[in-house]
Amino acid sequence: MIRTLLGCVREYKRETIMTPVFVLLEVIFDSLIPLVMAKLIDYGIKAGDLSYTIWAGVVMLVLAAFGMVSGALAGKYDAIAAAGFGKNLRHDVFHKIQDFSFTNIDKFSTGGLVTRLNTDVTNVQMGFMMMIRMAARAPLNIITALVMTLTISWKLSLIFLFAMPLLLTVLLVIANHARPVFERMFNAYDRLNSIIQENLHGIRVVKSFVREDHEREKFNDSSSEILGYSLKAERLLAFNQPAMQTTVYLCMLLISWFGAQIIVNSGGTELSTGNLSSMFTYVMQLLMSLMMLSMIYVMVTMASADLRRISDVLNEEPTIEEKPDAVRQVPDGSIRFEHVDFSYKGDKNKLCMIDADFSIAPGEVVGIIGGTGSSKSTLVQLIPRLYDVTSGAVYVGGVDVRDYDVKVLRDSVAMVLQKNELFSGTVKENLRWGNENATDEELVEACKLAQADGFVREMPDGYDTHIEQGGRNVSGGQKQRLCIARALLKKPKILILDDSTSAVDTKTDALIRAGFKSYIPETTKIIIAQRVSSVQDADKIIVMDGGRVDAIGTHEELLKTNKIYSEVYNSQVKGDEENA
Repeated sequence: MIRTLLGCVREYKRETIMTPVFVLLEVIFDSLIPLVMAKLIDYGIKAGDLSYTIWAGVVMLVLAAFGMVSGALAGKYDAIAAAGFGKNLRHDVFHKIQDFSFTNIDKFSTGGLVTRLNTDVTNVQMGFMMMIRMAARAPLNIITALVMTLTISWKLSLIFLFAMPLLLTVLLVIANHARPVFERMFNAYDRLNSIIQENLHGIRVVKSFVREDHEREKFNDSSSEILGYSLKAERLLAFNQPAMQTTVYLCMLLISWFGAQIIVNSGGTELSTGNLSSMFTYVMQLLMSLMMLSMIYVMVTMASADLRRISDVLNEEPTIEEKPDAVRQVPDGSIRFEHVDFSYKGDKNKLCMIDADFSIAPGEVVGIIGGTGSSKSTLVQLIPRLYDVTSGAVYVGGVDVRDYDVKVLRDSVAMVLQKNELFSGTVKENLRWGNENATDEELVEACKLAQADGFVREMPDGYDTHIEQGGRNVSGGQKQRLCIARALLKKPKILILDDSTSAVDTKTDALIRAGFKSYIPETTKIIIAQRVSSVQDADKIIVMDGGRVDAIGTHEELLKTNKIYSEVYNSQVKGDEENA
């Protein structure tokens, strides 16, 4: 965790170093003021020496000015260092997530990653800010105050030398009891963020099923859980102030009592009035520094819990690794599954795909059909290496996908999912995810092939119309067609359509498939569908059942030889006839 902390300082090392330097100067100047004040009282005011009083007053003003400037510069450098550190930490976490495989992402909840990027980073940034300024100031204050008080009167110094360990023990006990409460509170924040994100993402479903009250109850329960932890922690920390004030007032009373006796008994030779006055200031500085240390301890405790969660992400090793001599060119769109087993947990005893073994030639159109949970989507996600196989091998262009440069492989494979995403921006900007250098003419051509050009032109600003986050201002069918157009612009060697025409009618579906033949004839096309009509013209159809390849053949062959396929076909044909 310390390496994580220091590794994010980077270009802000100068500000990080300058902060404690100016804090040291500020402490020195502040510590000299009570000493000069004691001289002013003893040799100026008490002796009636006006010139000495003025001289001492000017010195105090100069010291105060230098202390103020040093404090301001310390605050400036501290703010820059902390803000820069937070920026770097957030940058590192976000970029680390971009390198994760799907297996890594599955390990952390979406809400948990959002909390780490926002709440956790903010808390660590605050902890870092306190560490390089307040954590430097408090020990320096304690040391200088101790030195000054010991030089004034070692007898009176014994009072707070006994009080300090007692106060520090109480403050640390309080902080240690609060720490586990804060850790549970951060986990509760993860759950709350997940609830909020899930609710906002599925708000249309929530409203259509009239489940607002249920969602409010979930949110209130999670929010109340956080409130409970927060109140518990605050109740523990509430003892800090009374313990501090009790110690301060008790020390003041004892110093006043014993100090007065020393002055009276020694006739002012052992301890002067000015020295006693400065003792009060030093004692206040010392005890306030202890209070500051306790606050720092609590903040650092909170930040350490956040930093531990962030470190879990930063130290997570991507399960997909590239070889130093990775292949950087995909020859063609041929695919070969060689006795592939797969488990999302990597457990050979909990396989969701078993012994997948088949070949697909370049340019072939392959349909995949099967019931829910038959591992259709799992199968195609292994082709661009979104997951690594548990055993066996997947070959693309005759090369094991694990031997490719990941970017090169994925640039050669385009996937259009049933629930594909559009991003906030114009239609053009979304389409250019497929090819950032695509011309306007190429955008229009791709949209025509995907049967999207018509509705795009009817939009208020055509191809410059703004798409809301997630594509909320377009229908499901329109979103799917835009995603297909985006994939076509990539001109991939392999195109995978994972039930991506489920929201369009059969006529539009047929037109889209016809467009594929003319636009990307050499591209291998894999179509996952629930409708037999979407795959019956394919060169071959793979029937999946229970994670296994049940059969492979053409439409006519499977109707004669495969029970699952024929049952699906007959049920759909019968349903169409009844609807007609």
